[in-house]
Amino acid sequence: MEEKLLDIINKALSVFMRKGIKSINMDDMSKELGISKKTLYLFVKDKEELVEKATDLFCQREIEAIKNISNEKVNAIDESLLIKKWVLSVIENVHPAVAFDLEKYYPTVSKKMQENRRKVVYKSIYNNILKGQKEGLYRKDISPEIVTRIYIGRMEMLLDPNVFPPQHFLMSDVYLESFHYHIRGIASEKGLKILEQPKIKSKQKRKNNS
Repeated sequence: MEEKLLDIINKALSVFMRKGIKSINMDDMSKELGISKKTLYLFVKDKEELVEKATDLFCQREIEAIKNISNEKVNAIDESLLIKKWVLSVIENVHPAVAFDLEKYYPTVSKKMQENRRKVVYKSIYNNILKGQKEGLYRKDISPEIVTRIYIGRMEMLLDPNVFPPQHFLMSDVYLESFHYHIRGIASEKGLKILEQPKIKSKQKRKNNS
């Protein structure tokens, strides 16, 4: 039962990310999953529960991805670049209306997800800044606490359709600008030299041109 439920939630998450949330009803979802609606309702009571379980699974994956990156034997800047690469891989494969749909039609689920993400992102960014300062790659005169909160605030603003309407801005473009603003704002001279290394620049160029 649990294995079947996980399979359903995993596939439902993929559908939501590709097509948005509002546009998919339970009839559509059952067809996408290749099961009857009756079978689908054996595992979830309604669409809201399906959305909640799907976002919970996404958050678990997010935690696992960040944990795996933090376990890499790399410096703080390279760690940030790995996180950037992972975030872009998610953003570039998600329907632009997902965040808006979640906040407007499932505010309770959206709030829960936002609170979980704040904790995960806070820990990741805060620890990365401390690591970078110890390595001499980030400026010593910045406050990890304040900079981390600023970062989280910018990430939430990135998802605000009133600030960046999806019909006018690609989320990946906005994220990249925000990331570069962040990393260059906290990097020391030593850190900036690492960012300017040809191998790093070529990776960024390939990513931007893809």
